[in-house]
Amino acid sequence: MSEAGIELDTVEDQPSFLGNAKKKALEALALMPGAAVLADDSGLCVDALDGAPGIYSARYAGEGHDDAQNRRKLLEELKDVPEGERGAHFACAMVLAQSGRPIVQAVGKVHGSILFEERGENGFGYDSLFYYEPDGCSFAELSAERKNEVSHRRNALKMLLAALDTE
Repeated sequence: MSEAGIELDTVEDQPSFLGNAKKKALEALALMPGAAVLADDSGLCVDALDGAPGIYSARYAGEGHDDAQNRRKLLEELKDVPEGERGAHFACAMVLAQSGRPIVQAVGKVHGSILFEERGENGFGYDSLFYYEPDGCSFAELSAERKNEVSHRRNALKMLLAALDTE
């Protein structure tokens, strides 16, 4: 949007990834009537933390904190959780909004578990803590190409495209 000269900073105050993605899409569409707008919201959900950090993934350690501080907080909260109970998934809600058309939405996930320490240099956010069993490594150890093949965003986009095909 910034490349198109559109300044929009949506307040993510909805109770779900889908709610935040829908709010972003509708606010952007209001600025660009007649356009098609694709918006998403995503984050990490940890089973042992009842789905946290969830919609608060980017600001888990508090406002003004960064990815490293968010990862440290997550590790601290999971320090006593044994290996078999560290299940997690990344979720991505994707919404396509167009003037005069129904909203199309999808939620994609990728399942894994949380490591006891960071591994890998690639990616961002919680990638260095997210263990992806099929490849036997963290998301931060995957190439960008491989991560894009299996990610929650890819899964959401595939579901969104499938929903468009049924219209």
